[in-house]
Amino acid sequence: MEIKLWEKEIPFYREDCDTPNLMKLYLIDSKRPTPCVVVFPGGGYHTRAPHEGEPIAKFFNSRGMNAAVVSYRVAPNRFPSGLCDAQRAVRLVRANAAEWGIDPERVFTCGFSAGGHLTGSTVLYDDVLPENWKRDEIDGFSCLPNGAILSYPVISIEAEYGHVGSGKNLLGEDVYAEKCKEFSLQYKVTEKTPRVFLWHTSDDAVVNVKNSLVFGERLRDHGIPFEMHIYPSGRHGLGLASDRSDIRSWADFAADWILNNF
Repeated sequence: MEIKLWEKEIPFYREDCDTPNLMKLYLIDSKRPTPCVVVFPGGGYHTRAPHEGEPIAKFFNSRGMNAAVVSYRVAPNRFPSGLCDAQRAVRLVRANAAEWGIDPERVFTCGFSAGGHLTGSTVLYDDVLPENWKRDEIDGFSCLPNGAILSYPVISIEAEYGHVGSGKNLLGEDVYAEKCKEFSLQYKVTEKTPRVFLWHTSDDAVVNVKNSLVFGERLRDHGIPFEMHIYPSGRHGLGLASDRSDIRSWADFAADWILNNF
């Protein structure tokens, strides 16, 4: 089932940019409310990779959870349009929790690569709707997920070890140099950050594993429980890693993390 994120006006709308305005639901039959995993595929903030969308949702279905995949805005849209879409998706899940068979206190975001940066942003940023936005009943629900799953995530967009391309797509090349530190997520962790699950490969040639390691260090420093798995070797963009018997365990670990901790 596909639904619109926004029924009428869309915040930060630009006529010159693609606006998917779409969330696809993957709901299961269950006698009791289940967790829901809201998925954000990667793609450097300029596209959304299909193999990091529906297959992920269907995996979590197989583990007894509802799921959704969000077609969030990417470049040439700029921050905060994508995060605004992500926060709306979390709110929609909570607003419709009773109808969709979801436990509103177990809503999780899950993202890959730049989608991991977006997922990290969902647990670190307050509501980004404009102050003068005419809110509807959906906007009354919390946009903060109960936890987040970050898969080979972009955390830093600074040049030292971050992913500069994602940063420029997120912010625009004209302001990237000025704002890249501000939008690198390791600096935004606080004692109130929700729990996080991370996984990465140590030789990822696109997004340096230091992104996950530094983020984990910041979580530890602020007393936030987290789980992290670093696999010895594997290409960037593995998704479920179905062809890698040594890595595909990440998905079951992530599902177990949800079921055992929340």
